[in-house]
Amino acid sequence: MIPLDLNAIAAVVGGRLHRADGSRKVYGSVEFDSRKVGPGSLFVALPGKHSDGHQFAEQAVAKGAVAVLAARDLATPTIVVPFADSYVPTDALVLAGDGDGSGAAVLAALAKLARHVIGQVPDCSVVGVTGSVGKTSTKNLIGHLLARLGPTVTSPRSFNNELGQPWTVLRVEQGTKHLVLELGTRGVGHLAALCAIAPPRIGVVLNVGDAHLGNMGSLDVIATAKGELVEALPDAAAGGVAVLNADDARVAAMADRTSARVVLTSRTADAHVHATDIELDSHARARFTLRSASGSARVMLPTHGEHQIDNALAAAAVALELGATIDEVAAGLQADFPTPPHRMAVHQTPDGFTFVDDARNVSSGSVLAALRTLSAMARPGNARKWAVLGTTEEPGFASDDRHGPWGRLAAQFADRVLVVGHAASDIHAAAAGAGNGVLTKLVADVPAAIALLRDELRTGDVVLLKGSSKAALWRIAEAFLPDDVPRTGHDSDYDIVLP
Repeated sequence: MIPLDLNAIAAVVGGRLHRADGSRKVYGSVEFDSRKVGPGSLFVALPGKHSDGHQFAEQAVAKGAVAVLAARDLATPTIVVPFADSYVPTDALVLAGDGDGSGAAVLAALAKLARHVIGQVPDCSVVGVTGSVGKTSTKNLIGHLLARLGPTVTSPRSFNNELGQPWTVLRVEQGTKHLVLELGTRGVGHLAALCAIAPPRIGVVLNVGDAHLGNMGSLDVIATAKGELVEALPDAAAGGVAVLNADDARVAAMADRTSARVVLTSRTADAHVHATDIELDSHARARFTLRSASGSARVMLPTHGEHQIDNALAAAAVALELGATIDEVAAGLQADFPTPPHRMAVHQTPDGFTFVDDARNVSSGSVLAALRTLSAMARPGNARKWAVLGTTEEPGFASDDRHGPWGRLAAQFADRVLVVGHAASDIHAAAAGAGNGVLTKLVADVPAAIALLRDELRTGDVVLLKGSSKAALWRIAEAFLPDDVPRTGHDSDYDIVLP
């Protein structure tokens, strides 16, 4: 973070100092996990599902924190914030244990601090990325390309809400040239609130799908919520750019909701940045020709699935806008770089099985993309393609009609369908009733799925794992991997829901 003394921070957040020397400076990171605190840090005390951050205040100070940001007096140097107006919508974030509203008050203060800090770096280009599917992968890819152009900050994993977004903003320094933010929403108004914290100059909207349909009720409402990003952009004369996926009609229609300059991307049409001559290799990795007004270049993506082209085109459009050449973009797209856990991660096991771990989230668009990727992957001899599917705990999901199409798609693209969890029994019923003879089984949980696969997998089999993060289907792949392979676990090791 840009160094600030405690007096300045207290003034920014509207708080007061308690047991604190106002002249002391925060020069390290801002952390809400006491395990991450180091010298010069500011520790943010939040209530959590399993514990209360206030209980770790003394531990954080002992590890080098200059002070604690909290909603009540503590036995440590503290910036005490008021229960007052905030950037945070009242229903935006579930803070388990926030019975008295102290968590919301601290989040409001964190947002104000982040807004102040980004305002101190006027030459930093802020890029916001949203969409129902693919925003984490695209955000990482944009960050990867922009890092070649200058110092770049991106959010880790899926830190895309009212906690993770300001936490990421507070990573910027005076020399930061680019800040790439993933922006999530669970309702109308949430994304606008995030944009108020760190106003973006470039906004990327990837797609509008049925993730969070149970919360928002319809695809049109989801489009309204996602489109708040382009509404927040400056106009074209001030440098605002909206990068929109022309292959999604609801996203393309957002061009009418912004005064920013619109850049369209497509893998099916002649857009500003588009792909032609698309091919997939035996591992479902895409080759294509990247075309733009800056020229064209042949690209081979290291990631798996034709849908990755959409992410690459969006990232290319942003990088071109910020000064990259077409050849620099092509080289960056082809370079290996760390990918988010449980998002089309391909693992080869010592027994000759291939696991495709796409078990971070589940929606109709992502299910179709994952199954198409499975179908495109080559298998030797009499090896089979398995679709191992779970569901989500999204409110209202079990009562809607998405499970049936998923089951029928699985029966179309896979040789075997294994459904995990009785909440997903409709997927099993639909796959079994598809009429094409695909063997379909329903098991109660992940251990039962592992046991079945241990008995039935044979060398060369390809196994797709697709479900919500709460279903944790990635544990199936981990059961077949050597002990020395790192386990990635859930996207969040914290007590905060990060959708």
